[in-house]
Amino acid sequence: MASDDIYILGIYMTKFGKYPDRDTVDLAAEAVMAALADGGVTMKDMGILAAGCLMGQGGIGQQIQKQVGQTGIPVYNVSNACATGATALRTAIMAIKAGECDMGLAVGVEKLAGVGLLGASSAPKGAGKEWKATGRYGSVANTDGLIGTNNMPGTFAQVGMEYGHKYGGATFELFAKISEKNHAHSTLNPLAAYNKRMTLDEIMNDIMIAYPNTRPMCSANCDGAAAAVVVSGKKLKTLSLEQQRRAIKVSASILTSDPYQEACQVLPDVNTLTRIAATQAYEQAGVSPSDLDLVELHDCFATAELVHYDNLMLCEEGGAVDFFNSGATWRDGKTPVNVSGGLESKGHPIAATGIANIWEVCHHLRGEAGPRQIEGAKVGLAHVIGLGSACGVHILEKSAL
Repeated sequence: MASDDIYILGIYMTKFGKYPDRDTVDLAAEAVMAALADGGVTMKDMGILAAGCLMGQGGIGQQIQKQVGQTGIPVYNVSNACATGATALRTAIMAIKAGECDMGLAVGVEKLAGVGLLGASSAPKGAGKEWKATGRYGSVANTDGLIGTNNMPGTFAQVGMEYGHKYGGATFELFAKISEKNHAHSTLNPLAAYNKRMTLDEIMNDIMIAYPNTRPMCSANCDGAAAAVVVSGKKLKTLSLEQQRRAIKVSASILTSDPYQEACQVLPDVNTLTRIAATQAYEQAGVSPSDLDLVELHDCFATAELVHYDNLMLCEEGGAVDFFNSGATWRDGKTPVNVSGGLESKGHPIAATGIANIWEVCHHLRGEAGPRQIEGAKVGLAHVIGLGSACGVHILEKSAL
């Protein structure tokens, strides 16, 4: 039977950081076994496994099974840029909604420590001063260095500068203040890759990566994994009262891609698909941005966080600068954003991030977030976006028990 109500029963993330002696299967297995234990279930209870590892070899799900239990269930290996983890979770959710099973498992894992700049490209082999049409995109020249850049820091630097040009107020110092907030939040998160509070001067005077983003304003490439167990509402009712009390309702699960725009055939647009995903998520969940008690959004760079205040409709259109300056996004503000420390401090092992953001929200809704707990949190939003593009938005609600 198809199920409309879906809950997160168990969830776990490893500490993000550097693991030179552990591979992706090691990290993923830790996350899976701990998520199962958190939910009080085993691999025998799972009807589907969805696994993501963007930078690794194919078949990661089957490799993980050999460590955690091979039960013959269907495995879906997913790859969807920075939305890979959220896509894995949505795959498990859809299987339950379709009535194919009543419990599923999603996991994302990545080893990124030391990989350097992502998305950087060089001139095609044999390229000279005169460009010649070749390949699938034969009528389109490589845009890197001609109209912007293809590397991640440069792309998101442009995103922030464009917003400032359009609406004003988005200064270098303002972006640095966003990073200052996230690094401050990270000091309360023991699973973050970095737990160091940084002053505004330290952030602004660090190495410039792509103006206006200095090094501390960029997400930290690191190793890590996260996993979640999802369950149908009908099945949840057969479990213990403690399992029901800790279960977190998935009120909305949305995944979008780019609608056609002439401009984004050349340079990415991170705004439109995020705003569409947020609109659909609020409608599906029956809530509004003002109902959110906390938000974990995809701050791959400080510039990205600013524009996503607007894209997620946490403020009026064009009002992201004033929204931040009001203090709303700090842990003690009206709409706390990235209480985990965000990708700039917590780290960004790509395929793990989508589930890790949900892990953070779940722990506040359960009242288990320790010293960084948002008191009375009942509704939260988790957001990720990957260029290409894919955007995942999940709205989560505290159990009614």
